[in-house]
This record gives sequence, C-alpha cells and structure tokens, in this order.
Amino acid sequence: MSAPEQKSGGALVLFSGGQDSTVCLAWALERFERVETVGFDYGQRHAVELTVRTTVRDKLAALNPDYAARLGEDHPVKVDALAAISETALTRDMAIEMADNGLPTTFVPGRNLLFLVLAGAIAYRRNLTHLVGGMCETDYSGYPDCRDATMKAMQSALALGLDRPMTVETPLMFIDKAGTFALAEEIGGAALLRLTVEDTHSCYLGDRSHRHDWGYGCGTCPACELRANGYRQFQRQRKRAERT
Repeated sequence: MSAPEQKSGGALVLFSGGQDSTVCLAWALERFERVETVGFDYGQRHAVELTVRTTVRDKLAALNPDYAARLGEDHPVKVDALAAISETALTRDMAIEMADNGLPTTFVPGRNLLFLVLAGAIAYRRNLTHLVGGMCETDYSGYPDCRDATMKAMQSALALGLDRPMTVETPLMFIDKAGTFALAEEIGGAALLRLTVEDTHSCYLGDRSHRHDWGYGCGTCPACELRANGYRQFQRQRKRAERT
C-alpha cells in the first residue's frame, strides 16, 4: 500500500473492539500523529466487546512501532441511560427480528448520534479535530444513523455546536464486509488480518465460545452472518486475484 495522505490534527476513534472499529483504528494510526480512542458501555448484551477491546488495542499497537508511538489515551464512557430508555434486542433479552417499522430490533435509536456528541465533547477537551467511526451504509442492517447523510449532518452540527471544526471520518462508509477484511490486509498485512479475525468481536449475543474461520460468534445472529458472508466473499476474491 502506498503511504496514505497525512492529515493535520489528531483523531478520536469510536472503538468498540469489533471488526469495523478495529480496521478504522488502524486506518487512523496510518494517517494521524496522535490517535486516541473512546468506548461506550451502554448496557449492550454483547458487553464482551468491552473486554476484548483492550486486548485488541494492545495487539494493534504492537504491530508497528509507529502505531505504538501514536496511540494515546483510551476514554471508556458509561452511557447507562441509553439502555434504560431503549427497548431493543441489543439492550434487552428479546428476539432479534424485523420490527413493524422495517428496521431490525437490534436498532438502538439515537445510539450513534449520542456517541458522536459525547466523542465530540472529548475531542474538544483533548484538542482533537477528527472523529473516526465504522459506520457503513453498504453492508449493514438499515440503521438510519449509519448513513452518510446522517454523518454529514452530525459533522455540521458538531462544528456549529462546538464552534470549532470537527471532521467525521467514515472510511468504511461505501465498502462491504469483504472490503473491510481486504482493507485490514491492505493496511497491516497478514498480521492485522489475523488480529481482526481472531481477537475482534461482532456477535450480538456475545458468544466467544464458538470459533469459525471468520472469528468467534454464535454464527446465526445478523452480525455473525454479515461477518461470515463477508469473510467468504473476501476469500473468494483473494483466490480469483491470485489466479490472474
């Protein structure tokens, strides 16, 4: 991979410990001299992601001396109120299915909007000018707070409300899960791809007892299905490229 364009100002990465945010963290470490992370405990059923994120952060920093030098503080934030006001399959023991409004019951209304506001407040205090998130509208479950238009609106609102430029970066916005695996390999080679598969967590049910070729998870929830299908597509694309 050619050297990416270096961006001025530091970055705060919304880092959950999942596949997407891990690739976004590596993406940011390639581009910014100073990178910090924020993680949100909002009463999610898959709280195991909060456990693996420290391991993922440490292992990612160990992949590259530049990463270790650039990776700064982590900011864990409890957002208990979100679970208290949410009736969703990510914050309650309820079935994961499509609701009457056409959205899956895993949709937590306002989650990404709240996360960006809180991240903006931290970035303001830490003199960081970019927020980096793994939102994606190409390969997702229809969440309206993952759309590019929503992110652009939030960027404008944050800049106005903070009276300071604040850029919302979404490097995965227009690529699918196969593309995310490919980007991990492009950024950090086999080592980052292996870390992404082995150590990150995506399963909505918090299952880390079942190991698949694409990583750990129940294998049946929507997050696992997206990840599994993306990994298989990535492997097929890789094999076709090797034959050409």
